[in-house]
Amino acid sequence: MLLLILTGLAWMMQIMSMMKFLINYGIKFSSFVYLTSLMIPFIVSIILPFVTFIAIIFIYNKMITENEITVMAASGLSPWQLARPAIKMAIFLTIIHFVLSIWIVPTSQAMFYSTQWNLRYGLAHLKLQESAFTKMANGLVVYVDNVSGQDLNQVMLSDMRDANNQMLIFAERGKLVSTVHGLSIITDNGSLQMFGKNGFTTGTFDSFDMDLNLNDNDTDVSFRVRRIPTKDLLNNLITQEDLRRHKKTLVELCTRFVNPFMNLVLAIVCVLILLKSSLLRRKASFAPAAAVLSMACIMAIYMSVSNMITSITGLVCVALGVFVLLLILTGLLIKK
Repeated sequence: MLLLILTGLAWMMQIMSMMKFLINYGIKFSSFVYLTSLMIPFIVSIILPFVTFIAIIFIYNKMITENEITVMAASGLSPWQLARPAIKMAIFLTIIHFVLSIWIVPTSQAMFYSTQWNLRYGLAHLKLQESAFTKMANGLVVYVDNVSGQDLNQVMLSDMRDANNQMLIFAERGKLVSTVHGLSIITDNGSLQMFGKNGFTTGTFDSFDMDLNLNDNDTDVSFRVRRIPTKDLLNNLITQEDLRRHKKTLVELCTRFVNPFMNLVLAIVCVLILLKSSLLRRKASFAPAAAVLSMACIMAIYMSVSNMITSITGLVCVALGVFVLLLILTGLLIKK
């Protein structure tokens, strides 16, 4: 129930932030819902450890309040036996989290960015309005007198994105074509004017093919590690020479292989504090607050350290640190 509610809330926030696709690009509502739904696996992978913690603290605190834990402990059950249902659930969710992080999230993110590009640029001919100036990107404006599918009549194209190479095209006819490099426009019987550091150039042409170059030119932004398959990400770790991309790859690998264990860590922290403090009747009321504070500290430290990883050694140290913490917490829980 918590997972459904929190995922739904996060999904609604994602829908609100992407409402511009409905307003600016005029896409179908079904396509918009499909696009935003591709973010659900990623949302679930983020909130799953917190959902695990909240569910456990809610159930066990209720059992402590109603003295059920006290009765079971008096009957001879150890803290480890009392904690087993929570730990079994955490192990199950850890496995689910691994499947999400390693396979489902990269696949859904690749589909998300591909669909987003197609809705924004690949279907650009559907948003061109007749006898109107259409802004396709910052500095790229197209005017079309008549649109018939992908065929355009009386085309004016202004490309001012590069201050050193500004271009103005007038053509009788044009055609939008989707290529492996993106969206291109082929114009016939027109004139070309270019402005740049080499001066002013003008001329006419029978046919001119222009790549609209609507892909993100920022290589750091376009390098989206979340959409790269795990196998390719591991290969990139060895062959990647760019330091910034190398760091992003390390952080993403930590997210995929270490984050799932946080379900177990938070679950054991929660039951450890609640069950051990339930024997101290006067201090038991502080147990939920202590568990929440511990959870916040652990996640803050883990997220800070994982985002500072710059080498494979650092990644291994973070993974070992989480594993050692898990062993220590388990030992404290088993200890009578």
